[in-house]
Amino acid sequence: QVQLVESGGGLVQAGGSLRLSCAASGSIFSINAMGWYRQAPGKQRELVAVITSGGRTNYADSVKGRFTISRDNVKNTVYLQMNSLKPEDTAAYYCNADRTTGMVTYHYWGQGTQVTVSS
Repeated sequence: QVQLVESGGGLVQAGGSLRLSCAASGSIFSINAMGWYRQAPGKQRELVAVITSGGRTNYADSVKGRFTISRDNVKNTVYLQMNSLKPEDTAAYYCNADRTTGMVTYHYWGQGTQVTVSS
């Protein structure tokens, strides 16, 4: 099992910045990727950014150049630095971890943290 605890959400004006954190605990040794997803009211959950255990990153087109995902392997924490925030970035942000054991991949989710960007 993997437990994920997010923090760092809040209310910010357009153009501002926030940094989200996600601390992982439990069976973290076989986590192969961690990422951030978001879900706005009435919309499907979408990928924001992902980082693999090797450090490769991938971003949604809508956040490229504004958001940066990183991880601290000592603290078992992944971060999402969000700059130049827009009202359309308003959503609940969820941390995700994928852990592979043998031929099975397990998906874990945090409880979510709300990000609200005012215009």
